Amino acid sequence: MLGIYFSGTGNSKYCIEKFLQEYDMTSKAFSIEDKQLLHQISQHKDIVFSYPTQYSNIPKILKDFIINHQNLWKDKRVFIITTMGLFSGDRAGILARLLKKYGAVTIGGLHLKMPDSIADEKALKKTLESNKKLITNAEQKIKHAVRKIQDGTPPQDGIGIFHHIAGLFGQRLYFINKTKYYSDKLKISADKCIGCGKCVSLCCLKNIVVKNGVAIPGNQCTMCYRCVNNCPKQAITLLGKRVIEQSKIEKYL
Repeated sequence: MLGIYFSGTGNSKYCIEKFLQEYDMTSKAFSIEDKQLLHQISQHKDIVFSYPTQYSNIPKILKDFIINHQNLWKDKRVFIITTMGLFSGDRAGILARLLKKYGAVTIGGLHLKMPDSIADEKALKKTLESNKKLITNAEQKIKHAVRKIQDGTPPQDGIGIFHHIAGLFGQRLYFINKTKYYSDKLKISADKCIGCGKCVSLCCLKNIVVKNGVAIPGNQCTMCYRCVNNCPKQAITLLGKRVIEQSKIEKYL
């Protein structure tokens, strides 16, 4: 089995690695940013995806990856893991329907609640112990899902018409434009920025450059929150006006 993931602060990467450890220790996971991935996809029939959901939808960068390489998905057997902070809906089902257009068959889905990574909003913030408990619960759910898959009855989180309706009316209709395009809302404070370039190296879309010692954002942000959560001076915001808490998976392990 091949693992494919997109991850901002490490939640989705952590979950797919735990899944593959339980399923088959020889399997490997690759980021969609990895240049080896396209070759790996051509060598595997069984694939597991893992990604964070945004406004009950797929991150724009992942959707583009699927569409841009649509010829690779025919006859693939897919299991989908999605990580989230709150409402589940049909988040695995969205990717399943997209892959189906290109000939893939989705065998099941798994929704996992993980620590919130939206660093500049107060919503969904939890204590350190509560976030550690989320990790523990996710690990247990992953183990259970692997056993179910091995027994031939994979979990169906987010798959099916009822999940589709819940996701559509629960969130997606109200935020339909949030993930339709890349965001131009990333903000970097010139007063706080020290021009270290960490955000530049982390950005998956090369959306940030350093000029005259200050980082400057572009208009192609996929809202992964890597830069916001890793900036040493908390100079970067996206949805909010100031950083409330920087969150990376390592903080809760």
